[in-house]
Amino acid sequence: MKKQIKVLIGWSGDNYCAGTGEADGVIIVTAVKFEKIKFEFESAFQFHINADDKISNYDIQYELEVSAILHQLEGILTRAALSRVTGINEKQLGHYINGFKKPRNAKKQQIIEGIHSIGQKLIQVS
Repeated sequence: MKKQIKVLIGWSGDNYCAGTGEADGVIIVTAVKFEKIKFEFESAFQFHINADDKISNYDIQYELEVSAILHQLEGILTRAALSRVTGINEKQLGHYINGFKKPRNAKKQQIIEGIHSIGQKLIQVS
């Protein structure tokens, strides 16, 4: 049975960051592009684990923090549009995007539902 490892991906400063404390120690990596963060984490994780062990023995579950989700959508989805569908003001969204503040679970869910509602509206366009 594979051991599960939960990895949080967020945005901090000028980089995506991924980390876990569930690997008999702490592993933290950064990458400028989202596409590279999983590769960087898995490389660091392979280096970290026992030489007799293999990364394939682990089920790595990535969870995006709100900062990473919103930063990925920056330039695609405006803060004004997200503010309208969530009711969260643009300045507060900016704090979440830049990682200055972390939303509570209820706000996180509100943001995700807002993104989904915009997606549903786009799907309906024919």
